[in-house]
Amino acid sequence: MTGAISPDRRRFLTAGAAVLGAAASAQLWLPGTARAAEASLPDGVFSLGIASGDPLHDGIVLWTRLAPDPLNGGGMPDTVVPVEWELAEDDRFRKPVRRGVAQARPEYGHSVHVDVRGLSPDRSYWYRFRAGGQISPTGRTRTAPHPHSRGGSLRVALASCQNWQHGYFTPYADMLDQDPDLVLFVGDYIYESTPSATAVRRHEGTGEPYTLEQYRNRYAQYKTDPDLAAVHASTPWVVTFDDHEVDNDWAGEVPQDPDKQPHDAFVARLTAAFQAYYEHMPVRASAIPNGPHIQMYRRLEFGRLVRLNVLDTRQFRSDQVTSQAAAENPSLTMLGAEQKKWLLDGLQDSPARWNLIASQIMMAETDLQIGEGKLWYYDAWDGYQVERNALLEDFVDIRNPVVLSGDRHFTMISDLRTDYDDQESEVVGAEFVGTSISSNGDQDQAAFHAEWDPRMPDNPHWKLIDAHRGYHLFDIDRDGIDAQVRVVDTVRRPTATPSTLARLRVESGEPGVRLV
Repeated sequence: MTGAISPDRRRFLTAGAAVLGAAASAQLWLPGTARAAEASLPDGVFSLGIASGDPLHDGIVLWTRLAPDPLNGGGMPDTVVPVEWELAEDDRFRKPVRRGVAQARPEYGHSVHVDVRGLSPDRSYWYRFRAGGQISPTGRTRTAPHPHSRGGSLRVALASCQNWQHGYFTPYADMLDQDPDLVLFVGDYIYESTPSATAVRRHEGTGEPYTLEQYRNRYAQYKTDPDLAAVHASTPWVVTFDDHEVDNDWAGEVPQDPDKQPHDAFVARLTAAFQAYYEHMPVRASAIPNGPHIQMYRRLEFGRLVRLNVLDTRQFRSDQVTSQAAAENPSLTMLGAEQKKWLLDGLQDSPARWNLIASQIMMAETDLQIGEGKLWYYDAWDGYQVERNALLEDFVDIRNPVVLSGDRHFTMISDLRTDYDDQESEVVGAEFVGTSISSNGDQDQAAFHAEWDPRMPDNPHWKLIDAHRGYHLFDIDRDGIDAQVRVVDTVRRPTATPSTLARLRVESGEPGVRLV
């Protein structure tokens, strides 16, 4: 399903997201539905909305979190609360498909993750929740195509980096209109920074989050953005985290500032951050954290059209280096041995036409040095030269590898090459580094290009760079990928004007990307 959303569908989705629990007083439910024992709950338990994610050909994860007082720990009683859920073939729930009761437990912030199975492939469904006599907004989701399906198309929106304090999440209003089949979010869902009196929107709390309750409050604040909530309610998401969900530039169990965060304290912070992440994301039970560890890398299939490999470039990486010589140390790893083998095995045996790799950070080279010499961006794959270069060599034998990244807060679209010292070396793939939803705010475009355009001759693999806020939209079929860089004119106001900054194309069987 591709193409712009219909006016009727937009009205349905916008209205559903706008209520964000305003339907709490409604008592409507399907006749004959077996109801769980009613608990007396405060009003507004669905203040954080609903979401779905990680679609399979026969299944989907449905999510909500009960939080009548979202910025103060949630406001729920310290008891297990039954939550009814329902999935139907229509938005009026006249054709129910599945229903049941999930337990919202206080130890998981009264979050609910329902892993519904037995569904039909490549199909839209509608869902809702009920607790304590209150009904959630209605959401729409979609399953993946059948594993043996060879045709069709897939529309994917790539998003990342949504800093509450830097602006409103206005790109999501346009994303809703574009009606993607899937949203791929590659990191920095929240920011851990302290509240700023000069921000467009001020972070809650009094400092950075360290405890579970503090992280819960920060996620809850972000969930109240109406444009973000609307896209969660309209489209299944596939998510992974980067650094700001925990601490800027962390690596493994090493914080940004180890002199200020002792190891035990940072492990406790990881534990709190990962649990809050799980509690607020539409992911399966396989992602329930084990202390300071969480299983995030995983693989999703969309028929024989797309295999999506979702990476974790934080938990297993060596600490960042700060020099060119250090970046060429062969012992450095971004993925760790187990994840790297998993990735390569999945690429090499893939039956899919397109092999997408969701990497939180940029894989193509960034040479910051104008003229002779190299100055790499060490926090990205440039800081892990040997592992990155070996991976690009492996791409030679992979069918249509395309990397989808974030982190940089600007658009950077590149060819992937086996040797960035030799611009005649083989092109083995394409990379789309998506811009941010709001991070960096409304940038001075002239100043950006004055700084970055002089670096273009040293980075001829770059096809497009830009610093507008927005997201990337991909229409994928067997013949190629048509990409749009969708941008907005501002994130400093709650509404914005969207536009297409550029269109690009990746042809099947022809590695690399070109402007059209």
